[in-house]
Amino acid sequence: MRGRSRWARTAFVFAGAAAVVPVVFAGLLATLAVLIVGAGGVVVTVAALYWFVSGRGVLRWVSAVVAVAAPIVVLVMLVRAGLLWVVLVTGAVATASLFCARAALRPRDSHTTAIEYGAPPPRRPFLIMNPRSGGGKVEKFDLRRRAEELGAEVVVLEGHVDVAALARGAVERGADLLGVAGGDGTQGLVAGVAAAHDLPFLVLSAGTRNHFALDLGLDRADPATGLDALRDGVEIRVDLGWINGRPFVDNASFGVYAEIVRSPAYRDDKTATVLRMLPDLLADHSGTQLVARIGATTVTGPQAVLVSNNPYGTSDLAGLSRRDRLDRGVLGAVTVTVSDTRAAVDLIRRTHSHGLTQQTASEVVVEAESSPIPVGVDGESLLLDTPVRCVVEPGALRVRVPRKRPGTRSAAPTVNWPRLRDLAIGRARTASATGTA
Repeated sequence: MRGRSRWARTAFVFAGAAAVVPVVFAGLLATLAVLIVGAGGVVVTVAALYWFVSGRGVLRWVSAVVAVAAPIVVLVMLVRAGLLWVVLVTGAVATASLFCARAALRPRDSHTTAIEYGAPPPRRPFLIMNPRSGGGKVEKFDLRRRAEELGAEVVVLEGHVDVAALARGAVERGADLLGVAGGDGTQGLVAGVAAAHDLPFLVLSAGTRNHFALDLGLDRADPATGLDALRDGVEIRVDLGWINGRPFVDNASFGVYAEIVRSPAYRDDKTATVLRMLPDLLADHSGTQLVARIGATTVTGPQAVLVSNNPYGTSDLAGLSRRDRLDRGVLGAVTVTVSDTRAAVDLIRRTHSHGLTQQTASEVVVEAESSPIPVGVDGESLLLDTPVRCVVEPGALRVRVPRKRPGTRSAAPTVNWPRLRDLAIGRARTASATGTA
């Protein structure tokens, strides 16, 4: 508790210094001028970026020039006025204040993904490996040989295979653990089979991004370390998401992103496909208008909806950093609506309540004018019938992880200044500060 109080008091000291430094060294009028110029530069840059992604032809490229030029102009103005060093010092002090504030508000269990349980080593583990995932990590790290030396039955995928059927067949033959070395989409399907039979599930981070492995605290740089769970592992209980009866471990995305990923051209040229499709999607000239029902809340016409198995952190714009825990028993839901330039600017400033919503619920239903609609489920593009119903099954999945693993820090907490004040003056009686607004 005392450590948190010291961090909180230090945060206020730095915050005060950030307010005083520009006034002392530049003067009040110059400080106001810097604030106006800086805010104007941000608004112009954001507006230009929105015009770039939503426009075509000459407007798009003029907007690109403006987006690049605006910060440069602001920088030149500060240099000519001799105020750049004041801005840099103020920024450094403000950054130090935020660092201290988040240290004070970070929960004590920031390294804990879920409660760990002791478990005996499996006798007949069964692993599915995708040799194409992650640019060939299965072969690069010699995962098949290493797994078989530990007594696992391994199937390496070739062509299009029903991985859920493979897993069910292994269970019928007596497998007492199911595992996957591959992408999150494959992991989700096999995890559903493991949950249905109450068997432990093993994750080897052999995919490209490995979001699920990250949130489990696994070593994403070396997927072979995940095999340690076969001989010296523990179990954690985590939640499992379901979308129209299909399991998912990470998230399901609707709207702009799902429409773009669905395009066959996206695989060959991602950037060109995004730039070609975004203007129509943002203007509602293509795609399907969505209605998201998040618990008791209804959001009409969002351009993007993301539903996650447990909520992501809220310290960044879209709340897509990482999940602190996987056992809260709720879905996270993020909706984004950007109808014009002003909405884009308000979204960056987080002043428009309808532009960005972040909520939790046990059920999220997405409706549309047509059916089916494209949905990205754990990174895979699918067509699902509407209404699309997402639910969470608390504690459904037994995940076996190595006893020793890098772990994962929680996402940086939102800075709650009233709570920070209470910590600084010793008013808080417990160390339960979570930084939640």
